[in-house]
Amino acid sequence: MKDKAGRNLTLDELLRKFVLRCFTIIEELTVYFLHLVGNIPSHHLRRLFYRLDGVTIGSCTTLHMYTRFYHPRGIRIGNDSVIGEYVVLDGRGKLTIGNHVDIASEVMIYTSEHDIHSENFASILEPVTIEDYIFIGPRAIILPGVTIGKGAIVAAGAVVTKDVPSFTIVGGVPAKEIGKRAQTDPHYKLGRSAWFR
Repeated sequence: MKDKAGRNLTLDELLRKFVLRCFTIIEELTVYFLHLVGNIPSHHLRRLFYRLDGVTIGSCTTLHMYTRFYHPRGIRIGNDSVIGEYVVLDGRGKLTIGNHVDIASEVMIYTSEHDIHSENFASILEPVTIEDYIFIGPRAIILPGVTIGKGAIVAAGAVVTKDVPSFTIVGGVPAKEIGKRAQTDPHYKLGRSAWFR
């Protein structure tokens, strides 16, 4: 048997590839199951299934319908946070979302990308950390290795490629500082979200 590069595989290598492929299929089935769960019009049921599949979700946190997950066990979400519709959460390289974080609809947060200079287009995994009291506007994209500091604001449609300092407002492609947040000692709560959304 040969690998995709044409190299002959030993029996041990072949067995390892087979086991890895089986785990990959199980992971893909889990992701598909969570995709189906995202269609359930009950916040409480969705959150129950997400937790059962390994997503760490704090109290009073809401994930709206159609959230997409990659490697759910690598995702931690704090208390009183809101995740909007059609958000992509990637836990392959570990994703940490803090408390009182408001993520609008269609935001994509990735922790994995390809090394375009690699001979075999290898994957690179880098964690993303989103600290407390952050707002991320609709259709923003957060790329691997980024830390967004406490109280920062990411404007709609921004592509965040590097760290964002605390209480800084960023926007654009790639995202650049466009202002500072006036409130630098937040204590608000996001409040109750709609149960059937």
